Amino acid sequence: MVARAVGVDIRVKTINLFEKEQFSSEFIKLNPQHTVPTLTDDEFVLCDSHAIASYLVRSYASDDSLYPQDPKQKAIVDQRLYFDAGILFPRLREICVPVLYHGKTEIDENQKAGLHEALSYLDIFLEGSPWVAGSNMTIADCSCVASVSTIVAYGLDISAYKNVTAWLACCQSEMPGYEEVNAPGAEALGKAVLSRLQGNKI
Repeated sequence: MVARAVGVDIRVKTINLFEKEQFSSEFIKLNPQHTVPTLTDDEFVLCDSHAIASYLVRSYASDDSLYPQDPKQKAIVDQRLYFDAGILFPRLREICVPVLYHGKTEIDENQKAGLHEALSYLDIFLEGSPWVAGSNMTIADCSCVASVSTIVAYGLDISAYKNVTAWLACCQSEMPGYEEVNAPGAEALGKAVLSRLQGNKI
């Protein structure tokens, strides 16, 4: 989505995690952590979606609206990125990995509580603000919406979080590439998780 927002054409190579393509010697050579996404830009290689997002803006954006240069504005965007990387995304990963790879068919109540806690923080960030880091869309929105849309695809009801619900609708309608780039992946992961939960709800 960040690439769409800055107007960069990228060639996407899909890595099938269920087939363990991330452990191929070719991929490990690029990224020893065997994580996706991984970006190659000529000879430059970078992993982690948050780092990739900031790199794309600094390298290719026509202005800094997606990732401000102003120290205070940038600090808020960074904090939201770290929130996604350190709290929001790990909470949903704690659910999907055991279900997808270890045969778990139920979600622990403390895991559900963890998701709700993370969403409550995000709801506070969005109080009085249309976007997670202020009045404009930034790379923090792209990162957080990838996590939240996946949580929704898991079947979690987020209607109690009014600010998050309104923001998600805004992302869906206004974020470049949301429907083409983000939605299919979130929906596919959600279906994979739900099919293995055997009717148990999140």
